[in-house]
Amino acid sequence: MNAIGTLNEKPLHAALKEWYAAPGDRMEVPLDGFCIDLVRGERLIEIQTGSFSSMRRKLHALTASRHVHVVHPIALERWLVKRARGNEPQRRRKSPKRGRLEDVFLELVAFPTLLAHPRFSLEVVLVKEEEVRRFDTARKRRRGGWLTEERRLLEVVEQHVFASPSDFAALLPPTLPRPFLTSDLAEALRCPRWLAQKMSYCLRHMGALEAVGKRGNAIAYERAASLPAPRSAAAPASAPASASAA
Repeated sequence: MNAIGTLNEKPLHAALKEWYAAPGDRMEVPLDGFCIDLVRGERLIEIQTGSFSSMRRKLHALTASRHVHVVHPIALERWLVKRARGNEPQRRRKSPKRGRLEDVFLELVAFPTLLAHPRFSLEVVLVKEEEVRRFDTARKRRRGGWLTEERRLLEVVEQHVFASPSDFAALLPPTLPRPFLTSDLAEALRCPRWLAQKMSYCLRHMGALEAVGKRGNAIAYERAASLPAPRSAAAPASAPASASAA
């Protein structure tokens, strides 16, 4: 059985699962050799707080016959908590790093073609979270010896549902030239070029972009001419985004 299990479930995963759960939902349901976080009627809801690559086989297997809705958090705001060492007091500070919606493409490169599957949808939740770290003497060379122990949900700020390539294509800035390069996309989004490259890669493989040539060594892209209409039936699997974690 491929299961997270509630005994070793991390706080962020558990909090999001509880926040999304609705009356009548079933939790931790064994199905086809996997453990499903939430089952709502015919819909399977999976909370994924880590790497998407670990769930690639699971998603391909389940979407063969069922609708799967994946919920993935991105930290808009993160507070770092360092557990006390010896007589030192516990420290808490706000991280200068801020996540953004487009960060989801860092994970989507694990299965870009699945994003066009009619039985797959993705919900990105932008959250405020707390990251608890402890000192590990065996890891002094990495982060100065501090190891992430757990992540805690503080607040759900926004929800964004993607149910078709058209939904993802809507993230492209309207000011992009035609055709455009990943450098143009990076400039328009004010993001690093490597993030724009991953975004373009995913959009191309799901059918939202077409490669129309090259400019030097750079690939030139155009929006796909035959994008299907957004699947408007998709809706957030949860309560309104204004709610906060308990």
